[in-house]
Amino acid sequence: MIETMTWLQAIVLGAVQGLTEFLPISSSGHLRIVSQIWFGQDAGASFTAVTQLGTELAVLIYFAKDIWRIVCAWFAGLRDQTKRGLDYRVGWYVILATIPIGVLGFVFKDQIRTAGRNLWLVAIMLIAFSFVFIAAERFASRARPLEKITGRDALIMGAAQCLALIPGVSRSGATASAGLFVGLQREAAFRFSFLIAIPAVLASGLFSLKDVFEPAGEGVAASGPQILVATVVAFVLGYVSIAWLLKFVSHHSMSWFAGYRIALGLLVIVLLSTGVIVQ
Repeated sequence: MIETMTWLQAIVLGAVQGLTEFLPISSSGHLRIVSQIWFGQDAGASFTAVTQLGTELAVLIYFAKDIWRIVCAWFAGLRDQTKRGLDYRVGWYVILATIPIGVLGFVFKDQIRTAGRNLWLVAIMLIAFSFVFIAAERFASRARPLEKITGRDALIMGAAQCLALIPGVSRSGATASAGLFVGLQREAAFRFSFLIAIPAVLASGLFSLKDVFEPAGEGVAASGPQILVATVVAFVLGYVSIAWLLKFVSHHSMSWFAGYRIALGLLVIVLLSTGVIVQ
């Protein structure tokens, strides 16, 4: 029998989505953990995907000028070769970076909704990818601004985005780390990370919209008003998170987030091992 979501769940999980979507700490992992600890059940991958529409709306508004400029330059460049500057290339890079996760997300959609939401896996990924962040900060040159990004950089970051299909990894963490490894500056890596997330997250959210009311796999059923409120909460807190994160990463290392992730992952392992929470 499918459980029904409460209003408290909708509001709390919408807030968690908004606060954690853009930070490199895994919003899907946090939603999975909070759902299990606080409510004793998994809200489901479909709920996560749909509430991400709120946070992606925050991206669209926050970067509206950049997105409009890139879209206009892309169409202009298609018509006139003399107008193929940086924004035109970035438009193609976003498309290129979206292809890998589009293919893998469709192929493994059933696994993402079931086996991929195992709490042991979430905890392990939180810890394991923390060391990827630390390595990126330790060994990457971080020399190139966004103006120097290449198609190769975009493809590598797009491939890294596929790792975000696993709760606990973090979309922004995986793509930004890949950006650092190819030599981009930290803020440039995060900015491009947000841009390449837009097509993938919008497609995932719209594709999952029908399932959130009648979950196909694990999860709870939510009403239309609950989904709307959760998405609005996610939008507001997501917008604040973007502004804070871009300011933070311009002066601070991703290693701060790695420390938090390791502590959270270890806590979840302890709670699972002692039976305080049950998978």
